[in-house]
Amino acid sequence: MTTQQVLVGLDGSPQSEAAAMWAAQEAHRFGAALRLLHVWPWLSGAEAERQARPDDLRPAALDALARVADRIRTAHPDLTVETAVRGDDPVDGLVAEAQGQRMLVLGSRGLGGFAGLLVGSVSLAVAARASVPTVLVREAQPLPRTDTAPVREVVVGLDSCEPDEAVLEFAFTQAERRGARLRAVHGWEPAPAWAFGSMMPPPMDLPDQEGTETALLSEHLAPLRAGHPGVEVVEDVRIGGAANAVLDASAGAELVVIGRRERRHRIGMLLGPVAHAVLHHSTAPVAVVPHP
Repeated sequence: MTTQQVLVGLDGSPQSEAAAMWAAQEAHRFGAALRLLHVWPWLSGAEAERQARPDDLRPAALDALARVADRIRTAHPDLTVETAVRGDDPVDGLVAEAQGQRMLVLGSRGLGGFAGLLVGSVSLAVAARASVPTVLVREAQPLPRTDTAPVREVVVGLDSCEPDEAVLEFAFTQAERRGARLRAVHGWEPAPAWAFGSMMPPPMDLPDQEGTETALLSEHLAPLRAGHPGVEVVEDVRIGGAANAVLDASAGAELVVIGRRERRHRIGMLLGPVAHAVLHHSTAPVAVVPHP
């Protein structure tokens, strides 16, 4: 059994408990231990003197974690489940605890009355900073894609010009372990033409452009297909932009995989527009995989 763990951030919400159950299946699938973690901010100075000491929260947090752990052990008797609490800023604590683990799993909650926005501020901030793949899971999971029979799919979104091997390897491994088909999605926009200071309609050679995009996608997927010969792959090239392409393809998917470029500073937006859109609007679990 690997020494890496699947780490889950729990805050007592239904979304985080759903994330814990999803993570338990993931840990069982990969032969990893599962670690349930609750993080809360420390009190300090005069404020700490006026309120209950932070240590007083530890027993209650451990009891809540123990209840979730018992449910998981009932469903997966052979799974090693650990519980822990940490006094820290939730984002800082989760990012620190995730280092060196197989993955971090968090619940994805909606924002107020905006039904289309499915990720909260803590989950979004952690996904932007964590050094390991971070999966955001909704409380209600979508039904699998169905035609004449259920088709299990993992969807990975990629740029045919700058694909990253770490993102593709994660997606292929997920599909392989799940016995699922991998749908590699590339959304692209035709380059506009300009004349006399105004934009003209795209040129009529769209089939040639699409053929070029498809060939690039196939070229980048070839080494991963060779390394995972048992994975069925669908190459899905769509006009209309990357975010829309991934979201359209993800309906009924078991998992959506997207990449995030690692940055060394904490100033500014750490997630690109495609990642933002997919995280906010996907109803399937979304894995954000950091890469150089």
